[in-house]
Amino acid sequence: MKHSDKTSRSSSVLIWDLPTRVFHWFLAICFIGAWISSESDRFLYAHVFAGYVFLGLLLFRFAWGFVGTRYAKFRTFAYDWPSVFAYLKGLATGQASRHIGHNPAGSWAIFAMLFLGLAIAITGLLVFGGEERHGPLRNLISFDVGNVARVIHEGLAVTMLVIVFAHIIGVIVESLFHKENLIWTMVTGYKSVVEKISGVKVFPIIGSLLIITILTSATLYFRGYILETEDQPFRPFSAEILPSNASWQQECSDCHLAFHPNLLPARSWQRMMTEQTDHFGDDLALDEETTTEITDFMVNNAAEKGQTESANHIARTV
Repeated sequence: MKHSDKTSRSSSVLIWDLPTRVFHWFLAICFIGAWISSESDRFLYAHVFAGYVFLGLLLFRFAWGFVGTRYAKFRTFAYDWPSVFAYLKGLATGQASRHIGHNPAGSWAIFAMLFLGLAIAITGLLVFGGEERHGPLRNLISFDVGNVARVIHEGLAVTMLVIVFAHIIGVIVESLFHKENLIWTMVTGYKSVVEKISGVKVFPIIGSLLIITILTSATLYFRGYILETEDQPFRPFSAEILPSNASWQQECSDCHLAFHPNLLPARSWQRMMTEQTDHFGDDLALDEETTTEITDFMVNNAAEKGQTESANHIARTV
């Protein structure tokens, strides 16, 4: 809905309900948090939490876009390209109409961010399950799928960042053009209008439940850090229990740490066991039965088996 700015009388009307505002700001916080925590595996636990909340918020918004209040419903701001072009042209010529809800250009940015965000969350789950071997997709997909998903995930995130910046610039431009603070409008939910329109319902219970759910989830998710002690530090990601062998463990740990077979390709272990009389200057002096047993264990669990992320990386790069 739009109206002329020439009328002097205006009233403050609730345009954005509480659930929509909670979604908006928490989604922004999650995206910023996920972006910052993506630079190092040290912050993977926080990155994953931001991703889970991000996905949950998106699923809520897709539902709210059909059953929510007037200006939150998708059909209210499902503009076609001619409308978007006309609005952008109006901005350039100083004749753009003021919209109560999302303007045509902003609506396209909203839809782009919603669908991009969903794709980011899905590829993030694929990376987490394929490469990290954690999450709901753990062991259901291969490392190779996880590797491809990571490339797509990072590309989508960069694209999302560009659209977010474009969205922010658009909000600032529209705020200056129509002389209203749209950022503050998304905080309070209220907007000055001159037409006689009724505001939307606040839906405080749903909005409050969203906030409570997010904060409760954060407390439960990070409780390990809260309850950890010096003697029992919190380890968020437990390593997989890799196959072992008694003879390998005994013979290989006599002189050094028993390096697991997945740290080298099969051909390296075969050569090492074939040349055991000159094992880095020492003679292993293993009998034939023990040599065969250890060699079979190493070959069957070498890097090519892709039992861990590091093993998969070694197999692909040596």
